[in-house]
Amino acid sequence: MWNRSRTSTVICLLAAGCGKGRTVESVGPNATTPAAALALLTALAHDSLEGRLTGTPGIAKAAGIIARDMARIGLIPAGDSGHFQRVPLVMATRVVNQREIAALSLAASFAARDSFPAAKRVPGFNILGRLDGSDSSLKNEHILVGAHYDHIGVRPHPSGDSIFNGADDDASGVTAVLKIAEQLRAGPRPRRTIIFAAWTGEERGLLGARWYADHPALPLEQMALNLEVEMIGRPDSLAGGPGRAWLTGYQRSSMGPALAAAGLPIVADKRPAQNFFRRSDNYQFALKGIVAHTISSYNMHGDYHQPSDQVDRVDPVHMAAVINAAAKAVRLLADGPKPTWNPGGRPTPDSKQD
Repeated sequence: MWNRSRTSTVICLLAAGCGKGRTVESVGPNATTPAAALALLTALAHDSLEGRLTGTPGIAKAAGIIARDMARIGLIPAGDSGHFQRVPLVMATRVVNQREIAALSLAASFAARDSFPAAKRVPGFNILGRLDGSDSSLKNEHILVGAHYDHIGVRPHPSGDSIFNGADDDASGVTAVLKIAEQLRAGPRPRRTIIFAAWTGEERGLLGARWYADHPALPLEQMALNLEVEMIGRPDSLAGGPGRAWLTGYQRSSMGPALAAAGLPIVADKRPAQNFFRRSDNYQFALKGIVAHTISSYNMHGDYHQPSDQVDRVDPVHMAAVINAAAKAVRLLADGPKPTWNPGGRPTPDSKQD
């Protein structure tokens, strides 16, 4: 991450080791339970995926898990190869500080990618699924809900653990996207169509989202909004503690206040100096003029980009509560008024705002 109403049903998760007496309330018959969230998170952050580095067999395994789950949920394939959207990645040489270095890059096209030697072509895929809307008056509008599924792979570390599992960053966000899709697919169809996406290459420069922004599954001019999910595995005291999250760039558009007016536990980002709005996949869509934000509860924990970002440090009760709140947010956004930028809120490539 961060490339620079309620019912009376109460679900208690004790077996997962999240603490005695910890509870989270259901938001409806299709609510995500802590156990279900934890099971999917565990699969996505397993050692066998070897840190999900873009272009490796480990991330290919993760892509398969995500695509199969989209199929199980019943999402319509929205890629160019079923649920997979191919992304033309290459190892290219670029000059940094007068040195020539090899770095993962996005080729301009697949034809341009084919001009590179085979050894420098890197496999890359976004995973895309579509849930068609029900309202004929909004049939030409859609929203995009996404999270990145790559992390930083395997590398030496003084701890002796070389696998950077990325449980919070961002297996938790991908878990949220899939569970949101599951909830909305099981309930009444939303008014607008929704594209659910898992991005590759976020850690290497938002590469998957950059490709999609130029090669969308549905016309970009018909996208009503984008909502990303990043690092929701642990509570953040600045957001109000367990079950609450924050929205990057809250003051930039009408989205945040609309969620607040609906009573959702999603508040403004309390760390604007970190520039989180500009450091996640939403930024690619914001630069295209689309109202785009990210939900997170990242509390600046010390396991960020460390091998210690593992499943056993995630709070599944909190995560399930945020997923359920995010699902309500997506339902609200899919059914309600299209959000708009506030004056001065829309970013430009040279913007210095948060």
